[in-house]
Amino acid sequence: MSKEWFEAADKMLLKECASTNVIITTAQIPGKKAPVLIKKNMVEAMPPGSVTVDLAAETGGNVETTVPGEIAKVGGVTCLGYTNMPSRMASTASQLFGGNVTKLISSMIDKEGKFQVDIENDEAVRSMCVVHKGQKLEPYVPPPPPPKEEKKDEPVVEIVEEDPEKTTMRSALQSTGALGTAVILGSTVPGSGMLGTFALSIWVGSQAVRGVAHALHSPLMSITNAISGMTIVGGMLQLGGGILPSTTAQLLAAGAVSLSAINLAGGFIVTKKMLDMFRRPDDPPEYWHYYLIPSGVVCASFTGLTLAGMGGPGLSAAVALASGLGCISGISAMSDQKTTRLANYLAMGGVGMGLTTTLFAMGATSAVYAQFVLMSAVGGLAGQQIAARIGPTSLPQAVAGFHSLVGIAACSTAVGDFMLHGVGHGGFHAASIYLGAWMGAITCTGSIIACAKLAEKMSSKPLALPGRDAMNIVMGAGSAACMAGFMMTSDPATAALCLAGGVGLSGALGFHMTASIGGADMPVVITLLNSYSGWALCAEGFILDQPLLTVVGALIGSSGAFLTKIMCDGMNRSLTNVILGGFGTSGGSVQTSEGLVHTEIDVAGTVSALKDSSSVCIVPGYGLAVAQAQKAVADIAKLLTDQGKTVKFAVHPVAGRMPGQLNVLLAEAGVPYDIVYEMEEINEEMEDMDVTMVIGANDTVNSSAEEDPNSAIAGMPVIQVWKSSHVVFMKRSMASGYAGVDNPVFYKENTDMLLGNASDTCERIKQGLME
Repeated sequence: MSKEWFEAADKMLLKECASTNVIITTAQIPGKKAPVLIKKNMVEAMPPGSVTVDLAAETGGNVETTVPGEIAKVGGVTCLGYTNMPSRMASTASQLFGGNVTKLISSMIDKEGKFQVDIENDEAVRSMCVVHKGQKLEPYVPPPPPPKEEKKDEPVVEIVEEDPEKTTMRSALQSTGALGTAVILGSTVPGSGMLGTFALSIWVGSQAVRGVAHALHSPLMSITNAISGMTIVGGMLQLGGGILPSTTAQLLAAGAVSLSAINLAGGFIVTKKMLDMFRRPDDPPEYWHYYLIPSGVVCASFTGLTLAGMGGPGLSAAVALASGLGCISGISAMSDQKTTRLANYLAMGGVGMGLTTTLFAMGATSAVYAQFVLMSAVGGLAGQQIAARIGPTSLPQAVAGFHSLVGIAACSTAVGDFMLHGVGHGGFHAASIYLGAWMGAITCTGSIIACAKLAEKMSSKPLALPGRDAMNIVMGAGSAACMAGFMMTSDPATAALCLAGGVGLSGALGFHMTASIGGADMPVVITLLNSYSGWALCAEGFILDQPLLTVVGALIGSSGAFLTKIMCDGMNRSLTNVILGGFGTSGGSVQTSEGLVHTEIDVAGTVSALKDSSSVCIVPGYGLAVAQAQKAVADIAKLLTDQGKTVKFAVHPVAGRMPGQLNVLLAEAGVPYDIVYEMEEINEEMEDMDVTMVIGANDTVNSSAEEDPNSAIAGMPVIQVWKSSHVVFMKRSMASGYAGVDNPVFYKENTDMLLGNASDTCERIKQGLME
């Protein structure tokens, strides 16, 4: 053999030794020294606790570290160099045989300690016994196996095709009912213009939201959260007093301004931080901030014309409409990764135009304008400070926290309007006030609990009070009764009592319902609360007769509703089931009922598997976010790509604690967005993957969702990692996920568990790939 051949063989053996625990060598040449096959560096590469057994030790040994006749230690590896191995076999064989005989005799001692030869019931004893009580026994014949049960023919289920005519008729009747209900409700709206604005805003907003890429759902929630800070408009229109408020209603308005300013400043800063993470190093320079010029020109022109006495209601309405369209355009810009960073500037321009028209609509004194500047400055500074401390892993609780501020602001505006104008303005106006306050209160308390659960300040387990559902029904019925009383009474004191009761019951309902939902369902809760904040803003628009707020509120409400549907579909569960089910407790260690045993792999074995592969899929879960391992994972992907391997990331729609959170984490680490695939896309290619690394994910890759119809997550769409050739699960332990359901993939033949801290493990894998 050539020198090159031996070098290649040594290289191959070195790689294999890194994942080998026992090496036994036997190569000898009569009359010559045994060839050295295992070099010292190969022994040193073996995992700690490994053993080499050199049967050629008598003639020098095949292992370089062998010491003939002795046991040598090389690092954590034990090297056996016995030169009399054949003579040791007799004693070892005798020990093994003696042990078997001892166990056989021990099994013939009953519970009372008496020796008993039971040839009737003990098959092991009967099969070994030839003579019993002086009598020769017939040769043992094992009993026949139990007869196999004949499979019964399963009843053939006849699939009855639906009559297309009946199906169409049923759909048409449902549409008729929906249309009739909408017409009846619409007839109660005093102004047809506001009704048309509301309906068209929902349609336009929902279409804009549907076009947003899945990877950008986290920035979508962040930017809609920022836009919901338009609750500041309601506070601005109710400001009064002087530099400081002088009445309770004015105090509520000032609070709404400050809290809304926190949302506006903090929301847009956080959105910019997230969107900048998706920018690739080789992307061309971007100058999207120039798109602030159009809105700036509109604001300046409107200000000049109004101060010159040339403005009017028509101009204000046109600028307000432009404001709403600017916010919608911001959402639409997220439909493409190339224009996604434009979204923030378009939305900021839209909000700026809305605030400009509101400043002139206030018609306040200079002292009140000073109060507005003071309150908004305090809120804006607080928002900036909060946003500076928010990282990708804390996004979910931050968004929930911002939602609570929107809820307080909306509730304050509704209550403030009642305190300023009292009763007697019609049933629709009364309903708008009540619903605005009610939606604001439930958004506030629900968001606070969601924030606490996501930040792990309170247990993620669902609160299970006795009579939980009955309590919710009573609070819901009480809210409806208070609303009826508020709308029908003409007595201010009774109306105030009903409004206070509704706000209190709503807050309690938001607290109790959210606390009764498990941690696994918090992503759905966040999107639902996002939707609530939008509808609260809509109600504020009807209260103040501000079409701008109706447009923006419908945009946010439809956005939250769309994301809620995506999350529910991703878990194959209905919204009602999420709210009332109490599903999603913290996972504990769970073993399969079959008592299956998992296999483990070490870092060296994982590195070897990755180096030998040609295609690798990486499936991140929330555990990756907790371990802050995204940078190490991105480096692993780059190293593998540089080595000529195909690397793809797979992200489940409900992975993480809010829609799209893991996409943001990967973008922050520099993973190109064009190698990050959605679940439906990657499942089509999973069978072609040589190695799939699952990092901190569990429920989203659980095969029982497809294989076990009785599973708690049955029917949930999952990433089919088990279809790849080799699966490596990186987890802290064998504990189940948030759903509390054991994962059969852990025990499949092609799965190995790599247990430990994901961050440390990924760093070690990275180092192994660099060697």
